[in-house]
Amino acid sequence: MAYQIPLFNLNFDECEAKAAYDTIRSGWISTGSKCAELEELFAKMLGAKYAVSVTNCTDALHLCCMLCGFGPGDEVICPSLTFAASANCIRYVGATPVFADIVGPEHINIDPADIEKKITSKTKGVVVVHMAGYPAKMDEIMEIAKKHNLKVVEDACHGPLSEYKGKKLGTIGDCSAFSFFSNKNISTGEGGMFVTNSEELAAKAKLLRSHGMTTMSYQRASGHATEYDIVELGYNFRLDDIRASIAIEQLKKLPGDLEKRISVRKRYLENLSNVKGLIIPFEDCKEFTSNYIMPVILTEGNKERRNAIREKIHEAGIQTSVHYPAIHKFSIYKDYGVVLPQTEYVTEHEITLPMYAALTMEQVDFICDTVKKIIKEI
Repeated sequence: MAYQIPLFNLNFDECEAKAAYDTIRSGWISTGSKCAELEELFAKMLGAKYAVSVTNCTDALHLCCMLCGFGPGDEVICPSLTFAASANCIRYVGATPVFADIVGPEHINIDPADIEKKITSKTKGVVVVHMAGYPAKMDEIMEIAKKHNLKVVEDACHGPLSEYKGKKLGTIGDCSAFSFFSNKNISTGEGGMFVTNSEELAAKAKLLRSHGMTTMSYQRASGHATEYDIVELGYNFRLDDIRASIAIEQLKKLPGDLEKRISVRKRYLENLSNVKGLIIPFEDCKEFTSNYIMPVILTEGNKERRNAIREKIHEAGIQTSVHYPAIHKFSIYKDYGVVLPQTEYVTEHEITLPMYAALTMEQVDFICDTVKKIIKEI
């Protein structure tokens, strides 16, 4: 089906095309000067000390878990209401993910109270996901982490430039991960960023992203080195200069894009805030956020009703999605035997509506009118 109003759109124009073309013509397309430029811009944008470009957010999360020292025998607490990478990264290093519930339909981020309940002698850290670009309860989480000597990883893939009490998301914990996947606020097709304020973690991340090599090809080609040593068992997590050049153009557009998303969100709230049978997560949030997605939660019915409503919305030419199926319900995690009532309710009642800067107010009104009509009928 070709949707009249898609879930998201790609905010590309001739700027990204020219940046990629110019990089290709430069003769250097792997990790080089464009990656270095992007890292500097990204760190400055967040007010962070260090940013290390990588192949994708999953690899950034993998680095976070390695650098926080998680390993076999350790437990790391994380939400289940997120993409699977947020838990898989814990398993990559041999540790065990321990799923905590969310606060509830009004605040679909991890619940600090449930984090504390899940802490054992094996707990070494917490992976926090800022759903939809809205901040988790970081003061409470950081206090718990301090009390129990835990590392905190921020999965900020939804939240470039989102804020929590004056700080950018991704700068509060020990380290963080951002995504440049095709449908994210910053899009390069694939790509990601590891962020930290620790010089030691940043240096280690640069080693691990490129096979543990002491110098990279660009340094040697530029005459800054002639040989290298391998000092760590590293990986190939390198971003290339083509994607980095695209990301640089995306960073230039990001502030304006987010301002337009604020207007789109405001229009949604005007239309849907008082609709019976509907909850809008983070409705009362006053922070500056990325508004990555527009989730709404049904208050009645079950998963089958939610799916029937989605089908009717699709028939009207509007694409929707679900963010996300619960990780602990996937076959690979079913044996954990976890029960998370709030997460399970939301995953069976949530609908993600279109959200992007190019949405017109007329389109938002049409989406909202359609949703209101259908939830009354089904």
